[in-house]
Parts: sequence; C-alpha cells; structure tokens
Amino acid sequence: MITAGVPLIQTLEVAARNRATGSMRKFIPMIVEHMHNGLTLSDSLQRVHGWLPEFDVALISAGEHSGRLDNSFKQLADFYSVRAKIIRDSIGRSFITIATLHVFLLVFPIGRLQELAIGIRDKNYSECLPFILEKIMAFGILYAFVFFLIFSFQGNRAGRWRGVLESILHMVPFLGAARRNLALSRLAAGLEALINAGVPIDKSWEYAAAASGSARLVDSISQWGSEMEHGATPADLVNRTRYFPETFANMYTTGEMSGKLDETLLRLQAFHQEEGNRGIDTFTRFLTIALYVTIAVLVGYFVISFWVQYYNNLLNSV
Repeated sequence: MITAGVPLIQTLEVAARNRATGSMRKFIPMIVEHMHNGLTLSDSLQRVHGWLPEFDVALISAGEHSGRLDNSFKQLADFYSVRAKIIRDSIGRSFITIATLHVFLLVFPIGRLQELAIGIRDKNYSECLPFILEKIMAFGILYAFVFFLIFSFQGNRAGRWRGVLESILHMVPFLGAARRNLALSRLAAGLEALINAGVPIDKSWEYAAAASGSARLVDSISQWGSEMEHGATPADLVNRTRYFPETFANMYTTGEMSGKLDETLLRLQAFHQEEGNRGIDTFTRFLTIALYVTIAVLVGYFVISFWVQYYNNLLNSV
C-alpha cells in the first residue's frame, strides 16, 4: 500500500481492521494516535513499548529518514517470512520425535505402568498414585524447562543476561555459528539502511549493533568510540574485532575502499542470512536425530530391564 501511494496513517488504519494482523491490532491504534499528534512512525513505535524489537524499529526509522520506507517494510517482510519457514520446517521435522518423547515419558518405566494397570483392575486407586505423581513431575520438569527457554530468549531481557546466554549458545555446535551469522546479517541490513539514510557512520554502527540482537557485538562496538575519534576507520576496527569472521572483514574493507559500501552490505546481509538459515536447519536436524536415538536407546534399556527382572522373579519363585 505504501508503494502504491496510500498515505501511511490510512495504511495503518486498514491494517488495524485486518483480522490477519491478530493481536497486533490493539497496538496499531496507539501508533495512529501518536502520529495524529505529530510524531513520526519511528517515534510512535518507540512510545509503544514491548511490541517491535529494536531491529525492526531501527530499519523503519532508517527507511523513514531516507524516503525508502517501502523497502524497509519489504526487507522486514522477507526476514520474517524466512524465519517463519524455518520454524514451520523445524516443528514439522521434530513433531514425530516430540510425540515419541511424550509417549516415552508416559509409558516408561514399565513397572509404574504395571502398578497403574493393577490398581485400576483391583480398584485399589492408591496404587495408581505413584504413577500419577511421577508423570506430573516428569512432564512438569519438561515443560518448565521449555518455558524457561522461551522466557530467557525474549528480546526484553537485560543485556547482561542475554550476553551470558549468547556465550553459552556459542559453544553449541551449529547453533552458535548460526546465531552469529544471523546477527551479522541483521547488522549489515541495519548498516545499509542507516548509512543510506544519512546517519553518521559512528551512530550507524551503534544503532545497527543494537539492532543485531547480539549482546557480544554491542559490547565490542561500544568500545570503538575513542578509536574512531582518533581517526580509525570502521574497516580497521572490524579487522581487529574477533567477533567478525574473515569474510565479513575482507568484504567490508573492500566496500569501504571502493566506495560501494551499500552494495557490499547488501551482499553481506544475503550471505550471512543464508549461512545462518543453513546452520539453524542443520542444528534442528541434528537435535531431532540425537533426541530420537536417545529415546530409542532408553526404550531398549527399559524393555530389557523389565524382562530381565520378570524372568529373575520367575526363577526365584521356582
């Protein structure tokens, strides 16, 4: 609608009436009200706390300043479309494994299930209590762990906490590299938009680092201020900072020297986005296989243990 020339406020009002926007509809009227009071879109978004991440607001602000707001929306749409596809594919691949995990926790150990069946048969429901308590504990621990992860990785957590989590995840095979590539992709996208919007280069790096979602990257770039004041270029600092891989550093240096930094940043954004998506896909496949193999091994162990105990009891009774 923006590309077609529809005014921004009218576009937002149409979006607020669209059921496809779901829970976002309650935030859009607040934004429209702020804009009617004379605020810009990016200022209005900052007034509505807890809706959009910093990356989205930074890109929208850059698009607003540069007159390329439609490009910023398109970039965000592509980013979230790819992320949604990764989530759908990951859930689809792991659905059978997750279902198997629930069945495993429900059935094993077989001795508890046997006590449940005997208790129901004899109408002695007190014998069913150990099975029920054990399953409540098992599923409680599982879902508490899942909700803890969801809570921990929300974007509004403190920077120090996100930094600790990032350091831990950096050691996880495939996932650590994938998260770093996605952070570099967001950094490059933010830099390209901010630089073209006329934002000074030092501020562009500061805002793009905040939009990257990486606490380690924010901490590294926050130390550049004094060196840039003494004449160091971003290319020099990128080459000195361990967070940046050699490919990123070389391409950024080339783009800065050739005067085609915006084109270079777009290529870096696409490259690291693809690498990050591939890493997430590989990690999901590996995790699914590892979980399935672990469940299969545990099932075999419990089944063998049950029959060994059963035959031992038969032999002892004889």
